[in-house]
Amino acid sequence: MTEQTLPTTATKAEEPAAPAAGPWAEPAPDPAAPGRKPLRERRVLRAVARWSLALVVAGGLGAGATALVTLQDRTDLPGLATTPDGRWDFPRQQLPALPADAPRPGHPDNAAGIHHADLRELLVTAPASATPDKKLTGDWTPTLAYLAEYEKGDPSALGAQLHSFGLRHVTSRGWTMPDGTEARVHLLRFPSSGLADQYRDYGVHFDSSAGARLAGSPDTVFDSKWQSRGVPDTTSVYAYEEPAPYGDDEVQTRVAYIVAGDTLGMVVHEKEGGADRVPFHQTVVLQTQLLS
Repeated sequence: MTEQTLPTTATKAEEPAAPAAGPWAEPAPDPAAPGRKPLRERRVLRAVARWSLALVVAGGLGAGATALVTLQDRTDLPGLATTPDGRWDFPRQQLPALPADAPRPGHPDNAAGIHHADLRELLVTAPASATPDKKLTGDWTPTLAYLAEYEKGDPSALGAQLHSFGLRHVTSRGWTMPDGTEARVHLLRFPSSGLADQYRDYGVHFDSSAGARLAGSPDTVFDSKWQSRGVPDTTSVYAYEEPAPYGDDEVQTRVAYIVAGDTLGMVVHEKEGGADRVPFHQTVVLQTQLLS
């Protein structure tokens, strides 16, 4: 199977690109040719034709965007760029090739929900304008790097739970955006979806709140404005936010847990004055698509 790509996440279809010059380009007019309309009139007629074609194409894209998103394979999703609204400049995400006949985690023949790809290749890449974290580089990560997300007292208990439920490995990536937002993503792989679910229920045990207390953060609550638009049916997302006021440091934390087969993902955004909702949703949705 060849390597495929995913687009950056958004909700609107890309504007059709302007036609490039090519062998179909109109040749230069012959001034001596009989019956030709004046140059100015010909240019007006061509402009009208081009705008009419553009309107037809744009209408077709608008009507078909939803069908494309829901019907195409995950390895062939359409471009979803949109006008600036706070989204980050993520590059196209690379989907690794799978072994021949290897079923996806949600397939009926894969009851254990196993991801057959290298977990590091399923980790969302950082936006182009980000400054990468020198410790969380997208390679295999020591368990302590993930446990550092939690308040003192919780890490030792969570570490025991990770051992009990057979954690296989962790991969993590972090970055900082120009506006000061710090982002971290951790993927934890277990031997099966059942064991990943048990760690969810008895380790971090998140439900109406994020369960295990995050380091340096007061209680987080369920994000009532979270929307699962763009999240594949084979994954589940639990999104939480730190309500105002944000404490002495005025840094708000947003966190989401992703459950996808044998893998549990954790996405964290932190920013002084409030972590923006749009790029947080974008990061989470991109990560769910990579894990689906």
